Amino acid sequence: MTQLQVPVENAALTPCSNKSSPTKKMREKAAQIRKSFQRPKFWVMGFGWCLAACAGAANVIAFKSWNLYASHVTGSTSAMAFRLEGYHQGEYGSESLKEACLLVFSFLCGAYACGLLIDKNQVHFGGKAFYGLALVLNSSLLTSAAFIPGRLLPVCLVAAACGLQNAMCTSHFGAIIRTTHVTGTMTDIGSTFGRISMIYLRKGCRCSKLNDVERAEVGVDARKLAVLFGLWSFYFMGGLFGVYMENIIPGPPQRALLLPATFTGSVGLFYMACRQILKDYIKKLERERFEADLKEAQDVLAHMGHRLQDLERNDQSVVELDAEMGHMIEALHEVEADFENLVRTHSRILERTDSATSKPDKA
Repeated sequence: MTQLQVPVENAALTPCSNKSSPTKKMREKAAQIRKSFQRPKFWVMGFGWCLAACAGAANVIAFKSWNLYASHVTGSTSAMAFRLEGYHQGEYGSESLKEACLLVFSFLCGAYACGLLIDKNQVHFGGKAFYGLALVLNSSLLTSAAFIPGRLLPVCLVAAACGLQNAMCTSHFGAIIRTTHVTGTMTDIGSTFGRISMIYLRKGCRCSKLNDVERAEVGVDARKLAVLFGLWSFYFMGGLFGVYMENIIPGPPQRALLLPATFTGSVGLFYMACRQILKDYIKKLERERFEADLKEAQDVLAHMGHRLQDLERNDQSVVELDAEMGHMIEALHEVEADFENLVRTHSRILERTDSATSKPDKA
């Protein structure tokens, strides 16, 4: 009798498991989509938005002072072609061509200086990344532009400061952050919003018809929109603030550059003075988030154990159990991502320790 009952149970469970396997694959794909983008930490986002406001103010002040935009490399590159043709036709002198070329070159030099100071493409506090020095250098360039007479040299200093700042926040957790111009930001906002709209249009604008993968795609795009729209908004508000402050601050219009210079310089000096404290604080936040995700995964596993026992006693549906499995897989993916970040940080510390110990041996 026992041998006859086992095949019957297996036969009863097999259709449900086969039916639920596409659902399980869909939930795993949705978990991978959610893992593909992690919104930057709030302090990273806030700092990037403030830098965008500083760049918006500096760009507007540069135009008000010298009738030139400092961070518009696209426009300056087009002006190079336009004025080169005008120079050959005799419509423009060499000064206008030199002006456009130097603006592009100055922006490039600022980004090059950032590459020398910060050798990684994401925010980190270890190694030889001189974030504080980069911010102080940015402040020094803006302060110099506020007091140096003339037209071309000060605007080139502002362009170099914009290049340095723009290269400082390159990418973080998949979110492309550009703080000195918003052409790419507005492009990403439009394309991301278009993807969300198409998903809803395909489902008749009904949230209830979205499957797990589509919900994950909408959630990821919504988080991207929050980051991108914040950058655009702060850039706009910074430009508005710069225009009004230029009218309030006494002296030449370029004196208003001291406002963004004060912010970047203060943050840079604070970072240089409190780097170890900030590093320990960020590591503590990472550890607390990892512990919270690990506890959530443990709770889900314990709950799954109770559900399995209830399933054996009450013969409940396997589909409900599959839903719990999907939630458990998502929680485990989050734990995996946090664990990878901790391992990566620990390996960087070990590499620095090994390099520090190997130098005396070579000596």
